[in-house]
Amino acid sequence: QVQLVESGGGLVQAGGSLRLSCAASEGVFSSAVMAWYRQGPGKQRELVAQITGGGSTNYADAVKGRFTISRDNTKKTAYLQMNSLKTEDTAVYSCYARIRRTTIMPFNDYWGQGTQVTVSS
Repeated sequence: QVQLVESGGGLVQAGGSLRLSCAASEGVFSSAVMAWYRQGPGKQRELVAQITGGGSTNYADAVKGRFTISRDNTKKTAYLQMNSLKTEDTAVYSCYARIRRTTIMPFNDYWGQGTQVTVSS
């Protein structure tokens, strides 16, 4: 079972920055699709950013130009750099991975436990 461990959430003032990290406990990380989702108060979960094994990225319109997703395959870790934070970015941010445990196993979906990001005005 692949475990995803998130860190980096917290409380920040509007206009500030935070960096989230998501470390995978095992798996063929280099081919994994990694993503960050968020769920704000009273809202549905939404995709924030995604990065493929080849490094292709896509972002939600609401965060384009402010957030950057990246990965370090040597550390089996994905990152979400969040700049110019707004109060509407307040949410629980969850890491997602579509990853296979070994090269002969199928891809499966995994989720982290979630980390709270609160942006104050």
